[in-house]
Amino acid sequence: CVQPSVPPVPNYKLSMSIPEWLQAIQTYMKMLQYNHTGTQFFEIRKTRPLSGLMETAKEMTRESLPIKCLEAVILGIYLTNGQPSVERFPISFKTHFSGNYFHHVVLGIYCNGRYGSLGMSRRSDLMDKPLTYRTLSDLIFDFEDSYKKYLHSVKKVKIGLYVPHEPHSFQPIEWKQLVLNISKMMHTEVRKELEKFARDMRMKILKPSSAHSPMKERSRGKSLSPRRRQASPQRRAYRRDKS
Repeated sequence: CVQPSVPPVPNYKLSMSIPEWLQAIQTYMKMLQYNHTGTQFFEIRKTRPLSGLMETAKEMTRESLPIKCLEAVILGIYLTNGQPSVERFPISFKTHFSGNYFHHVVLGIYCNGRYGSLGMSRRSDLMDKPLTYRTLSDLIFDFEDSYKKYLHSVKKVKIGLYVPHEPHSFQPIEWKQLVLNISKMMHTEVRKELEKFARDMRMKILKPSSAHSPMKERSRGKSLSPRRRQASPQRRAYRRDKS
């Protein structure tokens, strides 16, 4: 029997622009194909340290099996490691269609003042988006428009923090630093919250929610000033003592 061909893992070349490199990664993921089997080939626990998830990503490149959206996010992080100008962060969607709820996740990309995404989906316009969006909200609203074509209404959007470029990090990925219940919000309000959050991300002043940042502030996307951040270790210690 004929062995299925294993797609070569893309290698970054200095002659490549970042959009070309992201396109090469997305093309590779498409060659692995979307997993329609109903069986997930790779176990991905979101709470695992980044180092463990990167080992799983390596396994994906060795096995060359079809993948779903969550695996594509992990693989996208693995393949973009070592490109410090490319910031990566998870974007999760909860949608409603015909009485059922659906969950989907893509890898948001920020580079040179533009946003885009990498990912996998059954639908070609719910995965990768070119690195052309001027704002994070433009990217999110484009996903919302794509969902509307399939009569899905977006209920919630969750945005995580930038994923470190250190593949041996014991830190887990922060999946939901900002949670917006967008079905109950005006577009202008959603845009305002997303832009405030995006600004704080670029300034690197947000801390993982596991560091006990107040839930109320996080869900509303309030910015944390550097002074507040400096005071946080004592506050965290105090919270731990209380619990």
